[in-house]
Amino acid sequence: MDDEKIEIRVTSSGQKLQVVVLRKTLDMIEVVIGEGAHNVRCSLTPTRNGAAYVGNAMGREIVYEKSREAVKADMARAAGFHDFRR
Repeated sequence: MDDEKIEIRVTSSGQKLQVVVLRKTLDMIEVVIGEGAHNVRCSLTPTRNGAAYVGNAMGREIVYEKSREAVKADMARAAGFHDFRR
């Protein structure tokens, strides 16, 4: 089984990290930062305008810069649904 990975940004330093997604819904994305005994779980929730997902890990703000609609499309694509337009 392949783990889904997303890229997040630490706002204080601008550093970008690849993290593993544990669970993804429209209202929350739960990720794991790090590996082994020193990993940290974090929940990312959508911003008020739905432009990104933000969370807090060990006192640092992290941002997943993808809109709620883009995450919805990713979830539909992973489930095998297609948006047909006529």
